[in-house]
Amino acid sequence: MITVTVPATSANVGAGFDALGLAVSMHNRVTMEEWDGLDIESMDGSIIPTGSSNLVYRSAKAVYEQLGKPFHGLKIRQENNIPMARGLGSSSACIVAGVLGANALLGNPLTQRQMLTLATFMEGHPDNVAPAMLGGFVTSVVDEGQVYSVRKDLDKDLAFAAFVPNFRLLTETARAALPATVERQQAIYNLSRAALATAAFCDGDYELLRVATKDALHQQYRLPLIAGGQQVFEIAQDLGAYAVYLSGAGPTIMAVVNRENEEFFTKAEELLQQQPATMAFSLRRMLADNVGAVVE
Repeated sequence: MITVTVPATSANVGAGFDALGLAVSMHNRVTMEEWDGLDIESMDGSIIPTGSSNLVYRSAKAVYEQLGKPFHGLKIRQENNIPMARGLGSSSACIVAGVLGANALLGNPLTQRQMLTLATFMEGHPDNVAPAMLGGFVTSVVDEGQVYSVRKDLDKDLAFAAFVPNFRLLTETARAALPATVERQQAIYNLSRAALATAAFCDGDYELLRVATKDALHQQYRLPLIAGGQQVFEIAQDLGAYAVYLSGAGPTIMAVVNRENEEFFTKAEELLQQQPATMAFSLRRMLADNVGAVVE
């Protein structure tokens, strides 16, 4: 039996659309073993597919098929701490668990890049699967069918404030809100800020992140889909966050703060409680995960 622990992730980091992502200290845990047939169960009461559409199962099966190995089924047990359809990489965590778990069951024939490429193919983009697999802050590109990633440990002095709304926002819905084309100046705006964000994380100059995480490609179109989202941005900015951005496609809004700034979390909780019921967000404090997915 194989156990895979996978962290939650926060993609885009503002301007790095489909390219940047980071891993945080919230984890899904999946156990699997070869089985004659299909036996899938949630261990925490969350509702998950228990048939062949289950994403862990599909991802594991894809590994067997890629390697040309006979596949008879799996017994899978899932513990889902990452909320689904909230922009924290729940689907990527399932894909990474399936790919790494199946690879381990087969004796680890795939390289890390091969596994990352397969996971990206299944997810559609590497911004979540790369940090889920590798941990830390990750920059990724896809070139000629291969995924190339560079990771860096996130500073242990950072904390991440995830403002998680009480509703889901499917990635398909959030992507449908985006325009089909962008102007050159918008592209330049994002390219320069994505580069600056990467440099800021690498250099530890976090004061730059407020500028570096500004975006012209997706946040302005997705934010109207999130009731109270603009107010949460303003709350986090007013309380002195280094950066505030939509986590992935949303609806979670992520703030990057100093780990010792407990006042940020206390005051943010107070301000959230003063908001109308239509603006229902829970605040979760997380730290960096510099380990990534672990197979045992």
